[in-house]
Amino acid sequence: MDNSESERPASARRRGELDTLRTLVVLGLVFFHAALVFDPDDDFYVKNAETTGAITVLAGFGVVWAMPMLFLVAGLGARHSIRRRGPGGFARERLLRLGVPLVLATLTLLPLPQWLRLRAADPGYHESYGRFWLRFLTVHPDPADFPFVLEGRHFETGHLWFVVLLLAFCLLLAPVAAVLGTGSGRAATALGRRPGLLLLPALPLAAINALLGMEEGFAGWNRWAYLLFFLYGYALADDERIRAAMRRLAVPVGMLGLALFAGTAPGFVAGDDPFTAWTPFALSTRAMFGAAGWCWVVAILGLLDRPRARAHPRAHPGPRPARPGQPVRDYLAVAALPLYVLHQPVVVAFAYGVVGWSAPIAVKYAAIVAGSLAVILVVYEFAIRRTRVTRFLFGMRSREGRQGTTV
Repeated sequence: MDNSESERPASARRRGELDTLRTLVVLGLVFFHAALVFDPDDDFYVKNAETTGAITVLAGFGVVWAMPMLFLVAGLGARHSIRRRGPGGFARERLLRLGVPLVLATLTLLPLPQWLRLRAADPGYHESYGRFWLRFLTVHPDPADFPFVLEGRHFETGHLWFVVLLLAFCLLLAPVAAVLGTGSGRAATALGRRPGLLLLPALPLAAINALLGMEEGFAGWNRWAYLLFFLYGYALADDERIRAAMRRLAVPVGMLGLALFAGTAPGFVAGDDPFTAWTPFALSTRAMFGAAGWCWVVAILGLLDRPRARAHPRAHPGPRPARPGQPVRDYLAVAALPLYVLHQPVVVAFAYGVVGWSAPIAVKYAAIVAGSLAVILVVYEFAIRRTRVTRFLFGMRSREGRQGTTV
């Protein structure tokens, strides 16, 4: 790396609490996607006959920060990886650890939700899974929708849009990593002197969401807004000066984020189409959503870092003593990518079986969540985690460690 890398205050260790947060967000997606079964507005694969608008409001509290947080933490992880491997080694590693599970899941998991969608929508649909699988994989190039470069009548990347975007962002980052590293030191110095400047990254996010439009298929964000979160994570989030600013401003920035998010409610509930309309009302709604997302991410990062700063005010050499719950955190740290790859097909399969029950929404929802969590955790523990081959196929390291996964 360049000289500025050695001049700035370095973070002594990888932030294990963010690895744990990342996996908890992935597990939270089970709750989120199970809720979409009962959402009257979302076109989820399987829908319950009875729906409720309360789901839309609850889902909004998650989408404003959860996926942005995953991209930002992935950017921070990219910083660590490039330091160890260099840009070329980083690109090769990401191609393997993201590309292999992407191809595997496309061939084995992604057709299932689409097949169940057809069966749920038409009781007379009896095409075998094998025949549908062949039709699902009938694709043609579509470079106009970069980085989603394959198109087909039934083909989709489904929930793996996150993996597609992350792989593309990593490959775009590798050639310019050194330049970003140089600029990040100057930005950190300015933010260290004037913590209020920490709000400036919200402006490009607001502009992208407002001018390019929000994309419902990407959890309500424009895909290129996620690129900014990824780059912010790479360039800014692990500098101690910026972390100090986040800790200091976590509460007021979080309150600002809540106010901005509340300000989007009229646009989402009663305005024109907030995702694509060009009316001033819709544009302001999208802009406030983008700015709120940055505020929430900053607040969460700052609050999570506060206990760490109190417990370890200075970096020190040598191993740290084991802390309560550390084995659980280490276990979760490496589980994010395989759990993400597994979760949505499992949720859809459970929902397909549960929506036909004669039971209240709360009972059905609890059954989908509990069954899905049990299956993905059991599959992860006994069918993925324990062998070298399956760990490789799902993007994990050959041995468990505190570095976590690429996500």
